[in-house]
Amino acid sequence: MASVDFRDNLLGISWVDSGWVPILNPGNVLDYFSERSNPFYDRTCNNEVVKMQRLTLEHLNQMVGVEYILLHAQEPILYIIRKQQRQSTTQVIPLADYYIIAGVVYQAPDLGTVISSRALSAVHGIQSAFDEAMSYCRYHPSKGYWWHFKDHEEREKVKPKSKKKEEPSSLFQRHRVDTLLLDLRSKFPPTFYQPKPGEKPIPVEVKKEPEPPTETVKQEEREPAAKSSAPAPPSKPPPEKRARLQ
Repeated sequence: MASVDFRDNLLGISWVDSGWVPILNPGNVLDYFSERSNPFYDRTCNNEVVKMQRLTLEHLNQMVGVEYILLHAQEPILYIIRKQQRQSTTQVIPLADYYIIAGVVYQAPDLGTVISSRALSAVHGIQSAFDEAMSYCRYHPSKGYWWHFKDHEEREKVKPKSKKKEEPSSLFQRHRVDTLLLDLRSKFPPTFYQPKPGEKPIPVEVKKEPEPPTETVKQEEREPAAKSSAPAPPSKPPPEKRARLQ
């Protein structure tokens, strides 16, 4: 089996040299990036020529070819290095960007790689959803197609059967009890009532019916007595019997 070179896909790897991490700064970050063990560094670049000739980085503007520059620095955690193709002193073509976070070097993905990765993730999610949906599909010649979910069966087994609640009384019983309570209330009105819960009960004033005068009562008593003492009318004597003539 042929071995795959990790340089073919630099987006999935990272590089770090722990000896440089505590002393990284904008002045030596390019020297850190140009280490021999760094897989992101191209040794045929102009930076290597300037380094061998012990020249300053300002001489890169006068050369033509691949070079590395420090694009952005946010000490002490973030540094961005750009790889570019210089064609003249004023014209360059960006090739790739690399970011260093806490001493770890990564290659920034290009726009085409980002779109391809997002599209592949979306397609994989959709395909997984279709595969899972097809696993619940059932078919029978007499029934046709239907869905069979295992979760529904487990829930039905675990779910307790709910018992129907019996009503404490019927409508007729409640109506009859209300009628009896109203009757009792009219016969025996309450002597106290409480406006709000927790407050002191207040006595209820009961209206007494005026008593009739004593003379009227005596007349009413006399009238039935007089009626009872009146003589009864005389009863008619039985008819006399007459002798029949023979």
